[in-house]
Amino acid sequence: MSDPSSNLKCYLVGGAVRDSLLGLPETDRDWVVIGHDASEMKRLGFRQVGKDFPVFLHPLSGEEYALARRERKIASGYTGFSTESDRDVTLEEDLSRRDLTINAIARDHEGALIDPHHGQKDIKQRILRHVSAAFTEDPLRVLRVARFAARYHSLNFKIAPETLCLMKEISASGELASLSPERVWQETLNALSETTPAEFFRVLAACDALKHIFPEIAALQGIPQRSDFHPEGDAYVHTLMVIEAATSLTSDTRVRFSALVHDLGKALTPKNEWPQHIRHEQRGLSIINRLCDRLRIASEYRDIALLVAGQHLVMHRLTELRPETVLKLLNKLDAFRRSDRLSLFAMGCHADAQGRGDGSMISYPSGDLLKEYFRVANDIDLTELRDAEISGAEKKTIVAQKRLEAITKYRDATQTPKPA
Repeated sequence: MSDPSSNLKCYLVGGAVRDSLLGLPETDRDWVVIGHDASEMKRLGFRQVGKDFPVFLHPLSGEEYALARRERKIASGYTGFSTESDRDVTLEEDLSRRDLTINAIARDHEGALIDPHHGQKDIKQRILRHVSAAFTEDPLRVLRVARFAARYHSLNFKIAPETLCLMKEISASGELASLSPERVWQETLNALSETTPAEFFRVLAACDALKHIFPEIAALQGIPQRSDFHPEGDAYVHTLMVIEAATSLTSDTRVRFSALVHDLGKALTPKNEWPQHIRHEQRGLSIINRLCDRLRIASEYRDIALLVAGQHLVMHRLTELRPETVLKLLNKLDAFRRSDRLSLFAMGCHADAQGRGDGSMISYPSGDLLKEYFRVANDIDLTELRDAEISGAEKKTIVAQKRLEAITKYRDATQTPKPA
């Protein structure tokens, strides 16, 4: 089968062009098609996806081919646009509707670049700049720019001051309220997978969007903490540092999300108790549940977040805990059925311990110790219980006792004797 795209006037656009100019792999290859209509695309074997936009999948490569389009704002929100995909829509018109200049560059099949908005210059100068004043028509662009800032922060990209001003205008307009929970979470999840996810939240704060998108996080700003434990400053600064620590430990977005929300309960501490935050870990659980409900966040993220938030102080003291408390912690983690949670929980707690002071990498003995406690408790011999004619409750009691004995034996064998 010959390549049907050879019959089209099309250009590679967006992320693939941008990343190739940055010397990065071309991961997302999207094409814009000029001078054709939907019936021609279908006749050539392209499969249309979605009803709102003229986007088609290549029958061989699966890459996306979109008809060039014009957009006109007709209602509030990020979906309030009228779209035209007529044959006479030009490449320049299509590029003009894009968010950032670095995303508004096209490349033809010969490798020539079409760059009407000087995106190449902004790439060289490491600037995230809006294409036109129409930028303010789409509130989703606040999150997208914040996400690009998180992606390219390590490459020294900065948001143009005039673009940040437009983002503030969007925040002040009330348009952010039109964003669907699913879209907010998807952009956040994408940001958590970037190289510097903490920058996503810094940008949202800088353009006054954080209080609208994540009021739970914004509420931590200015909340004091004990300086002997948290010389870095308030609870918001600590939270960003914990995200950075989690990023240094793992790419798993479940751990990074748990870092984001682990201290939300500090916002509920009565002022007369500041800078202490007694029981903040328990206060935070209801906030996390409401946040996850609001953004419709999957249970795999909620579960780890609740465990880290609720048990991180216990985990920090693991070397001091009585065997009974260790077993109680393992049961709260549901470790004997969900052993995969152990490393995720341990990394979330490690991030909290590391995300303070100067944020330097630290060892976290509790992480390895928890895994050893689980190993010995899980390896107990239950052969005699298989055919025992006793109730399920009695078996459960015996299993718990054997696990407790195994943990106690391991602790006694490994604990450093105290000097006389």
